[in-house]
Amino acid sequence: MTNILESIAAIIKNFVDEEPKPHLHVGEVMDLWIAFTAFHEAHALYQVGLNTTTDPDLKHVLKKALAGSKEDTLRIGNFLLKEGVPLPLINPKKPISKPDAVPEGVKLNDDEIANLISVKVATSITFCAQAMSKTIRTDVGLMFFLIQVNLMKFGAPLKNLMKEKGWLRIPPKYYPPGSPDN
Repeated sequence: MTNILESIAAIIKNFVDEEPKPHLHVGEVMDLWIAFTAFHEAHALYQVGLNTTTDPDLKHVLKKALAGSKEDTLRIGNFLLKEGVPLPLINPKKPISKPDAVPEGVKLNDDEIANLISVKVATSITFCAQAMSKTIRTDVGLMFFLIQVNLMKFGAPLKNLMKEKGWLRIPPKYYPPGSPDN
């Protein structure tokens, strides 16, 4: 059985390869396109949240999410362009509005905003892991790894805020058949 240090060394070696880079394969391009598009879609969600919430803690989280997502999107966009891949079309930026100007029934409440962001982050973390496992090129794998780390660093405080505010949705307890708690 390989020890932990050998495993870490092998992972690091993969990230610092100096071999000539092959062309991106179609799976890598597709995953980068999907990430680029999904992150731009997330920008709209964060902007809508900023336009509808009055909670200062949630506003802080949304601003942090938007800034981090813009950095990741820029990284992916620049990489795709450098590789000669045209960027997908994106939706325009949402205009700024005041929370009290958004009518009830259209306006998302803070619980809904936080849970939408949480699901988006969880899905993105999983997507990055899947994309990383399919890539051949080390630089693409490293990019998805770094984005995944950024998402996890953001997700943990978001979960704590959701717990604190009572927004975290917890599934019901599961009791296996025959367990003493049944």
